[in-house]
Amino acid sequence: MRSSHVVLDQVDITFDVPRAIAHAGLLLPATLAERLGIEETTDQLVDLGDRTGAARPDRKLLTLVHAMVAGGDCIDDVELLRCGSTGSILGHRVMAASTVGTWLRSFTFGHVRQLDRVTGEILTRAWAAGAGPGDGPVMIDVDSTICEVHGYHKQGACYGYTHRLGYHPLLATRADTGELLHARLRKGAANTARGIARFVDELVARLRRAGAVGELTFRMDSGFWSAKLIRRLRAHKVHYSITVRQTKTVRAAITAIPDAA
Repeated sequence: MRSSHVVLDQVDITFDVPRAIAHAGLLLPATLAERLGIEETTDQLVDLGDRTGAARPDRKLLTLVHAMVAGGDCIDDVELLRCGSTGSILGHRVMAASTVGTWLRSFTFGHVRQLDRVTGEILTRAWAAGAGPGDGPVMIDVDSTICEVHGYHKQGACYGYTHRLGYHPLLATRADTGELLHARLRKGAANTARGIARFVDELVARLRRAGAVGELTFRMDSGFWSAKLIRRLRAHKVHYSITVRQTKTVRAAITAIPDAA
């Protein structure tokens, strides 16, 4: 189902309840989702075969994304989208929380890679529409973070050096806009730099496909400092700034630098 009235230059604000609600803010992301063709792209690229809940991945993905935009932090929060007339501005049918949950539980790593293709395609379209850097330079910040969870049945969630139960994903963001460019989920006990070489390979390829033809510069903290990563970055002909760990050898080298140098 497509909503033909979700057009930015044809917006009328009305209130059908005595109290104003904040979910009218979903109009902009819903319009952007329609302009970028997220629904059609998801339907084409995400295929769970004959698994339970495989039908209409487009509606399920957009239901989940819009719920998160509205402030939801668990599956049950997709019910936020059924508040008042919120669903009428989304341009798609709002799926039930149980339906979305069944769909997500059917995912394998291969299906996650299908979603990667979706996000890469949407990034390309968004940059082509004017959000991209063109032929200018791009500064990319790469870091890991902790996504805390609760309960003992979260697959892959465990305790790491932060002593919090959760996941430890890698994230890459565009420094000038804060735009999320790539992400890779890892178990909670993963070392900071685990999988970073492949992550860089995927990220550089994604940015080039999206239209970034200018200079790429990666910024990372000392948790990623390694000769292997530096060789990989040089192979991609990108610039980098990585904080060096203060080991005994490094401190000795710094001390040997003349004060006037």
